[in-house]
Parts: sequence; C-alpha cells; structure tokens
Amino acid sequence: MSSPIEDLHTVRDYLRYTSSQFAAAPVFFGHGTDNVWDEAVQLVMRSLHLPLENNTLFLDARLIREERRIILERIRRRIEERVPLAYLLGEAWFMGMPFNVDERVLVPRSPIGELIENGFQPWLGDKPVERILDLCTGSGCIGIGAASVFEDASVDLSDISPDALAVAESNIDLHELRGRVRTVQSDVFANISGQYDIIVCNPPYVDAEDLADMPDEFHHEPALGLAAGDDGLDIAHRIIAGAVEHLTPGGLLVVEVGNSWAALDEAYPGLPLIWLEFSNGGDGVFAITEQDLRQWQSKH
Repeated sequence: MSSPIEDLHTVRDYLRYTSSQFAAAPVFFGHGTDNVWDEAVQLVMRSLHLPLENNTLFLDARLIREERRIILERIRRRIEERVPLAYLLGEAWFMGMPFNVDERVLVPRSPIGELIENGFQPWLGDKPVERILDLCTGSGCIGIGAASVFEDASVDLSDISPDALAVAESNIDLHELRGRVRTVQSDVFANISGQYDIIVCNPPYVDAEDLADMPDEFHHEPALGLAAGDDGLDIAHRIIAGAVEHLTPGGLLVVEVGNSWAALDEAYPGLPLIWLEFSNGGDGVFAITEQDLRQWQSKH
C-alpha cells in the first residue's frame, strides 16, 4: 500500500484526510475545539502557518513533501499518543489571540475569556482599573487578555511554577506588553504585595476522582495545574481566605472552580458568590466583590 504522503497533495486533501482520521479515532476534543472538523482545520492550517479564517484561497494549493510529512506526523501523534493539538502546534488561541504553549502549562480554554471581553461587567460597575492580578496564571493568557481590554492597567501574572512563568514571559514578549505586564513567582498569595482592583484566577480545581477519570489528553498537561485534593478545593480555600487583603475597596474577585463548584457552594454557606453564566458555554466560575467577601469574613 502506498503512503498517504504519496496520494494526498492539496490543502483540501489534508483537511479531508485529517477529518476522516479523527472521526475514526478515539480522540477527545476539549482543548480549544469540540469537534472533528475544527480540530482538523486547526491542525492543517496552523501546521502550514495559514490563517484559520478567510483561507479558501489556499484550499487547492499543493503542499511540498516536508509540509505533508509534518501534518501526517502530527495526525499520528494526536491519535496514537493523544497529545493535545495545542502542544503539537506550540500555540493556542484565547480571546482571538495566539499564545505560546507547551507541556509546562495547561492549554488555554477558560470561559473567563468571555467575561474579560465584556470588561468584567456588570460586576465591576464603574470602578476604575489600575492593577490586575492573574493568579495561577500558567501561560499568562487570562492576564494578558485582561491587559488587552484594560489598556491603562498594570497586570501581574503569578504562578508557583517557574516553568509556567517562563512560558508566560514568552507571551508577554509575543504581545509586546513588557511595559505593563510582569511575572511574579508565588504560592497563591505568599509573595504577592499590594492591592488589586481585579483578582482573576483559574487555579487547579480537579478533584482526585475526576483526575483519575480524565481522558488521556489531559495527562499530557502538568498535574500541578490540575490537581487540587480530594474535593478539588485545596487552592480555592486559600484564595477565598487571602483575597480581601489584596483587593482594593470595591475590587472584584473572579475564580474558576469547574466541576468543584457544588463542593465550594456547600463549603461556604451564606457566602454571596455570584455564579456566572456564559453565552459561549462553560460554568463553575464565581465572582464576589471585596465588600461582600469582607463582610462575610467579619462574621466568620
């Protein structure tokens, strides 16, 4: 039998072939796409450094042998090794912006992006924003996304992992934000000083049972960015306990806890958490104002 590399020649050929291979394979879509076609388009187009949209001009372009080899190898690794596509490409998209990613950081996929695009409204109100903290930043996508919306704010990207911060540093440079955005190595609030108008965090929140049951793709991601104890709340507890000290009056705390939201709600009866809804899907994200958090803490 001849190799596909001898039979497939155009971009259109490879889009069709990649789609067929993914449809026949037990791959999991959950790192930026949720279907065979979108995954195939990203793999083929970005392997060729072509745009994801307005690209029909290229569909009948023929590929050189090295381009064909790269695409076929990435298809193989995606199926046989179950490597998330973002790691194969070395990039992921968040809020319409590209980010450098590799296995030192989670693949960006938080619904918080939609909240950032909306300027954290209506929860932020008319409060001016001068400082933002992206806690447990990973690749830096949330904080850098916030910096793109709040163009006069300074943003700190904080993480316990030096490896993650190295990736975040590369993304600060990628988006030319060195003057306003910096990294801070910190275990939650341990090395954080001063106060922020917005603290936003997508911390580890996967409980032990869910972690064990995750599809193979997730096991390529750093466990440090996923695992958070038996109930998934090890880090969330520390954030709720320490956030008030680092919020300005009228500030806003936004935290994603995913499937651990029910356990968090049960752990904090009476805490007026606002569970957010997203037009583009996603849940398990809460917001709470500095005033509400301070008032609750004063009673407990």
